[in-house]
Amino acid sequence: MSDLPLVLVHGFMGGAAQWELQRGALEQHFNVITPDLPGFASKADLKAPDTIQGFAEHILDELTALGVDRFLLLGHSMGGMIVQEMAAIAPDRIEKLVLYGTAATGNLPDRFESFATSKQRVETDGVEASARRISATWFLDYEAASEFENCARIAEQSSLQALHAGLDAMQAWSRIKNLDNISCPTLIIWGEEDRTYHWPQIEQLRNTIPNASLAVLPGCSHAAHKEKPEIFNAALLDFLLDSPN
Repeated sequence: MSDLPLVLVHGFMGGAAQWELQRGALEQHFNVITPDLPGFASKADLKAPDTIQGFAEHILDELTALGVDRFLLLGHSMGGMIVQEMAAIAPDRIEKLVLYGTAATGNLPDRFESFATSKQRVETDGVEASARRISATWFLDYEAASEFENCARIAEQSSLQALHAGLDAMQAWSRIKNLDNISCPTLIIWGEEDRTYHWPQIEQLRNTIPNASLAVLPGCSHAAHKEKPEIFNAALLDFLLDSPN
């Protein structure tokens, strides 16, 4: 068992329960910490920050309160932005970093719709319908994916305030100019059919972060950890358990 805990940070409309297909494999080696972000899942009653830095500071404060000083860190999607911010705020606390299905900016040049449209649709359609619509896009097979309903149920727990705050946070955030400041070993995990984050964003992470490696998972989309959990878990453990020469 590693002395360092592994912290998994979920993304927009996510929650700790999304990591259930990882727990068995990961808990053989690590104390796994899966916080819910404020405004989402079990913390839906808390006000969500409207900046990525605010989310990052919340997680760092929570880890400090748990007595966790140094750790291994993974972030998915918006969570990948949050962990990049954590690495900027507290680089000495992170042993290894995993950026999964994410980018160095929230305002993607090829985003499927504008942030203004997303916010309007959330307001018009409501949380439940938005949760199901957005969750479906995370899977190669949309609503037919075996894990779709599980993800949709978690997404439905989000507060309306958190959806607006999360969209604002992503739209305003960028660390493109700071990627080469990430000093810890970094793994980038990407589902090759990801509809949210396309290859140019992944290539930018891979080519700019100094000590980065890349795992591309075939036959899956944005929720690769749910679509191909065995492959995802193997790639993650290979990186986390590898000792430096």
